Amino acid sequence: MAPDTQTSRTVAEKFLERLGRQDPDGIQELFSEEIDWHVPGSDALPWTGRRTRREEVAPYFTTMWPHFAHGQSKVVLERFIVDGGDVVLLAVFTHTAVASGKEFTTPVAMHLAVEDGRIVRMHLYEDTLTVAEAFNAG
Repeated sequence: MAPDTQTSRTVAEKFLERLGRQDPDGIQELFSEEIDWHVPGSDALPWTGRRTRREEVAPYFTTMWPHFAHGQSKVVLERFIVDGGDVVLLAVFTHTAVASGKEFTTPVAMHLAVEDGRIVRMHLYEDTLTVAEAFNAG
C-alpha cells in the first residue's frame, strides 16, 4: 500500500506535540518495533548514535533532556514537508548546555519515514561540531 501523506502528517504532528510536552513514552508509542534511528555526533554525548528498536526511543530523550538547561530551549520550526511516507522538518534549535552553561544554536533537518501509521526512520541532521563544542565534548 502506498504511503498516505495525511497519515504521515498526522503522525509527525503527534510526534512534534509530544516532543513539545517532553513526553518520552508518548513519543516512543509512535514508532515501529524495528526502526532506523540515527543522531550523529560525538561519542562523548551519551544520546548520539544509532538505535534499532522502539524501546530505545524514550531513553534517548530521558538521557538527552537533562543535559539541556530546563526552560531555556527554543525550537523554531521553519518548514514541515510531507510527501507520501516521508516527512522532513526544517528547524533551528537553541539550547543551553548544563555542563558548560554555553548557549548554542544549530539549524536542524529531521527526516521521518512513516509506514502503516508508525515512524520507522528518524534521522537528525544538525551542526554536530557546534553541539559538541557547547558541551566541551571534543
